[in-house]
Amino acid sequence: MRPSIARLAVPAAFFAATIALSGCAPAPIYKPTANNAAVPPAQVAREPERYGSADVIWGGRIVNVRNFADHSEIEVLAYPLDGSQRPQANDTGNGRFIAAMPGYVESLDFPSGGLVTIAGRLNGTRTGNVGEAQYTFPLVSVNQSHVWTAKEMSGGHPNVSFGVGVGVIR
Repeated sequence: MRPSIARLAVPAAFFAATIALSGCAPAPIYKPTANNAAVPPAQVAREPERYGSADVIWGGRIVNVRNFADHSEIEVLAYPLDGSQRPQANDTGNGRFIAAMPGYVESLDFPSGGLVTIAGRLNGTRTGNVGEAQYTFPLVSVNQSHVWTAKEMSGGHPNVSFGVGVGVIR
């Protein structure tokens, strides 16, 4: 007894849809190095000697930018990264870190509240304050950085839904 074409069409359509949707997510923007530490900033702040000068790929929400004579520092509230290295700002924060960049950084290019991903090397810690509380910030010497646009943050997430009813498209 031969299977009907309709029975074969359902698995084939499901397979095709799975392949199509998996191709929607953008690739990671930075490749981890052999020296990469896949730990959150809060853990590095607790045990900085354990991680030394490891490489990191971290991201999160920009808190503020401070410019100095020879470098700039961006304070970031860290969030976990998704498979494309986009900060997952709807998740729980993973501590804060300071991203140190050579030269002058225009604060309009790194706006407060914006989302950023950086690749760089750990360079110790610094004690400072978050509000009135004392805080230990891991310092990262930045090699590369990317500020995410709203379009990039929503890209790669398939807009597929199933259901019965009335929907509104905005």
